[in-house]
Amino acid sequence: MKPIHIILLGILAASSSAVFAQTYTGPTESAKSAQHYTGPSSPPVMTVKQLLADGRDDQYVTLVGKIIRHTGGEHYVFSDGSGEINVEIDAKYFPKQVSIDDKVQVQLQGEFDRKHFGKSEFDVQQVITIVK
Repeated sequence: MKPIHIILLGILAASSSAVFAQTYTGPTESAKSAQHYTGPSSPPVMTVKQLLADGRDDQYVTLVGKIIRHTGGEHYVFSDGSGEINVEIDAKYFPKQVSIDDKVQVQLQGEFDRKHFGKSEFDVQQVITIVK
């Protein structure tokens, strides 16, 4: 064989293995974990009464109702008519340039913090105003 043929065979062999690598469609580690997810894609809506009775610590849920009182700092009281719960809302989670008082209906998304001693509370990570 002439040296040019050996070089061409080497190039062909390298390019054919590159084609096989590019067409691989088997699972990867990240694809495997995504294939096992079967739960809901948004936090369930619960009432305060349901959350206090059945909520799990660190459960991510949505509450719909009104922030009825400011108790200092980032602490507020929320009510949906079924009950009241203490909520913690960092200022960055309030909608910009929207006034919220005890008459404005809101949707709060966040994490339930179940306390075994003392009052359980809700750590808010998103506030959405509901316009009627």
